[in-house]
Amino acid sequence: MSVIPTKPSPIKPSAAKPPPSKHLPSERQLAHEGEGTPVAESKLELPPVIRRQEVVAICLVGLLIICIITGLYLAKAFLLPITMAFIIGTMLSPAANLLEQLRIPRAIAAVLIVAAVSAAAAFMVGLIASPAIEWSGKLPELGARLKDKLHVFDRPLALWQELQSTIGGPGTLTTFHLPKIDWVQPTLEFLSPTFAEFLLFIATLILFIASWRDLRRALILNFGEREWRLRTLRILNEIEEHLGNYLLVVTMINVGVGIATGLICAATGMPNPASLGALAAILNFIPIIGPVAMFVVLVVVGLVSFQTLSAGLLASAMFAVMTFLEGHFLTPTIVGRRLALNALAVFLAVAFWTWLWGPMGAFLSSPLLIVALIVKEHLAPSDAPQLPEG
Repeated sequence: MSVIPTKPSPIKPSAAKPPPSKHLPSERQLAHEGEGTPVAESKLELPPVIRRQEVVAICLVGLLIICIITGLYLAKAFLLPITMAFIIGTMLSPAANLLEQLRIPRAIAAVLIVAAVSAAAAFMVGLIASPAIEWSGKLPELGARLKDKLHVFDRPLALWQELQSTIGGPGTLTTFHLPKIDWVQPTLEFLSPTFAEFLLFIATLILFIASWRDLRRALILNFGEREWRLRTLRILNEIEEHLGNYLLVVTMINVGVGIATGLICAATGMPNPASLGALAAILNFIPIIGPVAMFVVLVVVGLVSFQTLSAGLLASAMFAVMTFLEGHFLTPTIVGRRLALNALAVFLAVAFWTWLWGPMGAFLSSPLLIVALIVKEHLAPSDAPQLPEG
């Protein structure tokens, strides 16, 4: 059998690929550039942008806060007695409830409570007023004696002046000069309220305690929804409970501080130990500022009353140790975590309300801070979503 040779089929050349264009990227370039780049459909995370409406809202809130502070400052003569009556009346309402359980009408109970508190305050002021008047008549003599005691600082001041001259700075300190007492009358005017403010405070306090139950009911029923009524009831109950506990605990602690201060002054030979103890108890109602002011008073009285510097500073040093133990160990243990306040928040509150309303504002700073924290806890509870711990 003969094999017929077959003609090989012609091989079709494959279609030649066009040369890569200079303007189009190659596949490797596309693959390399595609690594790590987002897909076209994915949305990029853009930084937050403050909208115009938010800026306007922030500015309006800032203007509202400025207007409120300005109104509080300008209307001090009216708002301070009213606010103080509301706060103290809320503190004293548990006592009125107790007298009411003893079948004493609430109006009579309000008058009895206000009379008792006024008598206690008058007794404390009487203890302080007598020696204060006596010492005020001896101010020139006491000033001269204090200036003589402070001559012990002439040597350090002279060394400081010599050091300044050596360095090249102005050496102007020669002797220690006492400050002038031109501040006495403005300070008394700053501390003492007018008769109209005192009368407004007493009248508002009696009427507030007598009608507190009706005011609570009206405030609760002012809301239509049951949830808001219950929330308002819880807020009012907690404010009344915490302010009552605050007044009771702080009063007991301050009375103890006054007794301890009087015993320290009596043991160290300070004059008028009862008056100094009463002053310490009253000033201790003002957080932070009160103990510092009492320490300064003890330093001045000790330097004037004793011959040596060590004897004059003994009572103030013992008072400083006692107030340190009271503020860092005793009060936090008695008050507990529930009424414990942040030290920075207390300091800023005292500074703000003292600037706004004077010494009475300093007294009201802690109760107002407690009220603000209670309202904040109910309107923005702590079990709300929080930021993750870093």
